[in-house]
Amino acid sequence: MGSCIFVHIYGLMRFEALKSHVLKLMEDGLPSNLHYHGLHHTLYVYEAANRIADHEKISGNERELLMTGVILHDIGFLETYHQHEEKGAELAAKILPKFRYSPSEIMLVQSLIMRTKVPQIATNKLEEIICDADLDYLGTDQFLSIGNLLFKEFLEYGIVEDEKAWNRLQVNFLSSHTYFTSFAKSFRAEKKNQNLDFVKKIVETYTD
Repeated sequence: MGSCIFVHIYGLMRFEALKSHVLKLMEDGLPSNLHYHGLHHTLYVYEAANRIADHEKISGNERELLMTGVILHDIGFLETYHQHEEKGAELAAKILPKFRYSPSEIMLVQSLIMRTKVPQIATNKLEEIICDADLDYLGTDQFLSIGNLLFKEFLEYGIVEDEKAWNRLQVNFLSSHTYFTSFAKSFRAEKKNQNLDFVKKIVETYTD
């Protein structure tokens, strides 16, 4: 019993140290034109993942590794915009040994980072949670305000050229997206469908 408590406390200590280090790196190093994928997004996903993990009863080392993946899932933006998940997994392999993560733990965290790549594919509970946390906003009242930040970012990076292209992209994405966890299916899916219907009505007004 005592050893289990020690392992839990040790895990919390190394995670908190890692979290402080990574958030500082992102605060100092992320490009200013990451209107959506800035530090605020990582903090949003962190809160969402904790909420979902509570609901899904994830604890102990699993919880620590999940949250490690969450904190690192967008660190690749420090070096590249496109293929940032691959770069993030690469950076994780350099950073995590300094905080005494084992090779097997690092591989799990890398898998979590890669699973956030769109289209998302989740094969286990931790992957399901990080995926749903990453796109939690789709099923909330913040859909428009947060989505506008992504639209602004996509304009800057040449992913869309105007609002019409953006809204059509949203319809296609929302139509194909599915939440994985019981939490998101219960508390996010209905609102996401309402948000989809809202954007569909806008797109239906386009004549070109």
